[in-house]
This record gives sequence, structure tokens and C-alpha cells, in this order.
Amino acid sequence: MEFTERMKQDVLAAAREYIASETGPIFVREVENAVELGDWEGLYDRFYTSLAFGTAGMRGVIGCGTNRINTYMVRKVTQGLADYLKASVKDPSVVIAYDSRLFSPEFALSAAKVLAANGVKVHLYDSLRPVPMLSFAVRHMKATAGIVVTASHNPSKYNGYKVYWSDGGQVTPPHDIEIAKRANAVKAADIKDGDEAELRSSGLLVSVPDSVDEAYYAMVHASLRRPELISSSSVKVAYTPLHGSGNKPVRHMLSSLGIECHVVKEQEEPDGRFPTVKLPNPESAEAMQKAIALGKEIKADIVLGTDPDADRLGIAIPTDPSKTDYLLLTGNQIATLLVDYLIGTAAEMKREGTPFVAKSLVTTDLVRKIVEKHGGVCKDVLTGFKYIAEEIERIERGDNPGKYFLFGCEESYGFLTVTDVHDKDAVSSSVAAVEMMCYYASKGITLQQRLDAIYAEYGYSTEVVFSNEYDGAEGKEKMKSIMANMRSLKPGDELVSRRIASVEDLMGENTGFPKADVIIIRFESGEKLVVRPSGTEPKIKYYLFLSEGPDGRAALEKKVGEVKAEFMAAL
Repeated sequence: MEFTERMKQDVLAAAREYIASETGPIFVREVENAVELGDWEGLYDRFYTSLAFGTAGMRGVIGCGTNRINTYMVRKVTQGLADYLKASVKDPSVVIAYDSRLFSPEFALSAAKVLAANGVKVHLYDSLRPVPMLSFAVRHMKATAGIVVTASHNPSKYNGYKVYWSDGGQVTPPHDIEIAKRANAVKAADIKDGDEAELRSSGLLVSVPDSVDEAYYAMVHASLRRPELISSSSVKVAYTPLHGSGNKPVRHMLSSLGIECHVVKEQEEPDGRFPTVKLPNPESAEAMQKAIALGKEIKADIVLGTDPDADRLGIAIPTDPSKTDYLLLTGNQIATLLVDYLIGTAAEMKREGTPFVAKSLVTTDLVRKIVEKHGGVCKDVLTGFKYIAEEIERIERGDNPGKYFLFGCEESYGFLTVTDVHDKDAVSSSVAAVEMMCYYASKGITLQQRLDAIYAEYGYSTEVVFSNEYDGAEGKEKMKSIMANMRSLKPGDELVSRRIASVEDLMGENTGFPKADVIIIRFESGEKLVVRPSGTEPKIKYYLFLSEGPDGRAALEKKVGEVKAEFMAAL
């Protein structure tokens, strides 16, 4: 890109304004160095736009500038949150947590000081905690809102800022819209700040007490269906926290139940650089490689992995009695096993009421088949666990009489088996998975055998998930163009050499969902394709669902790779 003198002056003006408002010295030096070097492309990319506070927060690359996440941007959006809280709630309070990512403690403290300087009572964790423990704390402490500084499973160059409301779920309308409106309008001069020591002495900034952790652990323990079975089982677990916040809580829960848990030493300590993995995501086979190796070494009965903020859970299971080989389950396979166990157990224990399960629309429909066969209700929601949290809240309000929340799931390794957390929870789900494994082991059945039995009963289902990334300003325009082309498709058209049976655009009317940038394409050949831009990354995600009857598994397994290659090449 060629830069005119006017463009350079505009970028310099934005950079100088940013320098005057940024309190993080490392970010100030970064932009000053870019100005000194005349790095116009780098400066333009940092200042041509501003990270927006979206439907639940913001996420971006760490660095200087308004198009990066840094101390200034955290303070800016926090001022917007403070403005909304002060305008809508009497005596508001906020709980703040953070994970192991770079600058997470600094960003959390910056947010705390802005809120406290605005007269908002802040409860700040003294050390890292997972997302689910923040969600629980907001509810347990009856706070107005919560903040977690995290970029979840993204690469180390990212960080983020998520906002929760008093129900413990990520903010939803009208709160998210109003917070975003105020946050995006905040100017540097509007931001209030204060000295940490003075704010602590005033009582506006306090630490979260240990009793909140203890209450969370007690809640998880009370949610178990067969705790005695777990404690009496001789079980070995191999576990990796992937340098994140799950290490202490997951191991604490397993230890309290008498489970022998072995942790991957190289990935045990919190480290926002994530030096042993390219991507700290338990969905990734590469990320789970060391945990599976440890599983083989100790002959583990189950292998667990959690992402940096411990809201996503990965599981690998032994495929042979000698435990020399392990299968890394997909998110849909984990959801299938968990819902099958939970709803079967509820029926066995004759729990009163109708079990309710919520799943994202990109999660396997096998979950629905299992739930409905057991007389339960399964509802599809938009991608994003806050929509599952909304369904739990409706049940708690009494909007769904006779129903009780049983399980929530997303194909992207997000699961919830408790009701006092309103976000995905890898800590309690880890314990539920171990309980499930112990139950089947007591009957001489492995998780692999149980999964095979489910396929034999309901038919075989599998999926292909892939994405394309589009960085920068040009990438945004490219994504818009792709989604527009998808919306132009209609029944009878061909896509990837397949005739389209139907096209459902969730931006349209009367879809049964809130309006969303999601397109669902069903083919006459039986496949289903869901297309949506990611809400947190510059990419378009494609979900292709394939299924066969009980007798068609072998044929479908054989052609999955071929179908995946065909769709990836075309899309």
C-alpha cells in the first residue's frame, strides 16, 4: 500500500493520541519504535480501526494501537462497562478473573482500577482462575457482573476480555448491546483511574476469598451421581492443563475423590507463551500429544486436557486392553458419550421431571436422537455457550415448567454438567467424564465399546470441520463477499458437485433463532453444511455433517477423508 502524506499524518495523530493515553510502558515503547522507524504499514494496521466490544467482549492480538489488545483498550472498554453499571444498577459489584496468558494479570488489574475509580465494588482474584470458577463466583457472591481476561484456546499472541452478567453467563441483550454502545464511544479523556493501594484501603478493591473456591469444589462434588463408585475405583488419569488455569482445580477435584492423577510436567506450570504447543487447544492432536504419551507410559484409563481458561475439555481413551494406543475423541463424540451416560443415569435413578439438553446448532444431531429416545427435550441454539446459559436461566425462572437442565454441549469441546455455572466447564466435566468411565468399567465395558454400541443403536454420525483465515482489512471484505455468495444459493443449485435441497439463512425472518450470520445448507445426498464467520477470529468456519444407518458405518468411515478433501478444495 502506498501512503500519502495525509495518510501518514492521520496515522501519526492517532499514534500520538494513543501514546498520551496508554499506561503500559511496553506498549508505549512499541508504538514509539514504529514511529521512529517509519513503519507505516505496521502503524496503519494498528490504527486503521479499533477493536470493537462485541456481543460478549473483545479479543485481539496483543500489542500497541487501537486495533490491538493492550492496557489502553482494556481500560477503554472497562470505562464503558462502568458507565453502564452505574446507570442501570444501584451499588454494582464485579468479580474479575484471569488466566495464564501474557499480560492477563496486568489487564485484570487495570480493569479493576478503572471500575473501582468509578465507585464500582471489585472482587479481584489474586491468582489465575478458570472461566467456570468466575461464572460460579459471580452467582455465589451475587455480583452484578464479571470479567475474565482470556483468549481461550487461541495462539499465544492473542488475549481477550469477556464480560458476564449476574446470572453467571456471558452478557446477552439488552446488556451486551448497551455495554458495547458505551464502550465503543469512550474517549481517552473519559477514562477514570486510581492507585491500587488507595482503592484497596477504601474497600472498593478487594480480593476474592478462598471460601468461594471451596464452595465451587463442594458444588461439583455434590453434582456427582456416583461419587462412591469413583472413590472405590482404581483409576489412573493422565492430564495436561496446557500451561493454563486448569491445573490446580482439576487435580484438586480428582485428588479429593481418590483418583491417581499424573500431570504432564512440561505443561504443568502457567505460561502464556505456551512453549510446548503451537495451539493450546485440546481439540488439537498436537496439543494432546504429550498427554497421550504420558497415558501410554502409565497405562492411564483416561487422558484429559484443558485449554488455558479451562472451559474446553479434550479426552483420549485407550483402544485396546493393554493401553498401548489411544483415540483422541472429537467434541461430538465426547458430547455423545456424556449425554448418553447422564440421561441413562437420570432414568435409572428415576429423577423426576423432563431432562432438558441444549446444544449448539453445529453439534451432532446424534445428541438429539439419544435425548428424545429417553423422553427428554433437546434444543438447538446459536453457537456460543451464552445461548445455552440463557436456556438454563429460563428453566431457573420457571419458564419451562416440569423440565430440569441436564447437559449443555458444543462440538468445540465445550460441555456443562452442573447448573451453578453458566458457561462451559472443563473442571466439572473432567470429573463427570471420570465418573462415566468408572461406571462402565464397573460393568466391564470400555468407553470405546460404549461409543460403538451407541453407533450400532442410533446409526453412525461423523463430521468434518475446517476453516479459512482472512487477516486485515482486505480479509474482512473477502469474508463478506463469501457469505454474500453463500446467501445467493438456492434449492436446485449445485455446490461441491452436490445438488442443494434447502438453504436456511439465519439472518432471515422466522428461523426460530435470533438473527445471526449463519447459513445452513442441506444437500439432496443427505449431507448438511453449516457456514459461519467466527465470532472471535478472522476466519470462516465450515461444519459438514455426515451420517449413515447402523450398517453403513464402514462405508462412511472409508469415504470421510475423500469428502473432506473435496469440500476443502472447493470452499
